Amino acid sequence: MNAHDLLWGMTPAHLPADAPAWAVDAISAGHPVVVRRAIAELGYVAVGVRGRLREQRFAAEMPLAAVQRRVAPEALRDVVSSRDLPALQALAQLRSVLEQETWGVSGSAGFELATGIEALHARSDLDLILRTPKRLERADAEDLLAILDTTVCPVDLQLQTPFGAVALREWASGSRRVLLKTASGAHLVLDPWQAVA
Repeated sequence: MNAHDLLWGMTPAHLPADAPAWAVDAISAGHPVVVRRAIAELGYVAVGVRGRLREQRFAAEMPLAAVQRRVAPEALRDVVSSRDLPALQALAQLRSVLEQETWGVSGSAGFELATGIEALHARSDLDLILRTPKRLERADAEDLLAILDTTVCPVDLQLQTPFGAVALREWASGSRRVLLKTASGAHLVLDPWQAVA
């Protein structure tokens, strides 16, 4: 399982006793949880519970044995919504740009496309992931960012390297060191395609 995958099957009994009421409600309603980058106990996966409000995010662990269904961000890239919102318009604009790549939809847009539960609003960003097993040269990152910046809403694209994730915007910026998010935490690195020492 990878970060940003959506998982179904978690129950309120899997939540810790100190879980907020909104998290219990979300799980009771059958909402999926999202895989997060963190080290979990053996037999478990680190997940996040989403509430209706942006600040409602709760970190938990889900038993692997409880997983009934998994949807990866890549499975959502061709899902079309009837809602007319800037994030979904941007997604429609970018499908042809990214069609040769291995990419997917995450964040609120991914959650809404996977569940039909309205998670987006008029000011929502579009969150995307791009699988980059091989190094994306900085010049190519700049070109891609220039295209993303022509869309009707802000687009936050994360490059998924074999060792973690780095924001496209940061990699394209020319910063000598960039923030690589890994299961063991965030690290400032020179090259996101090399293992963190």
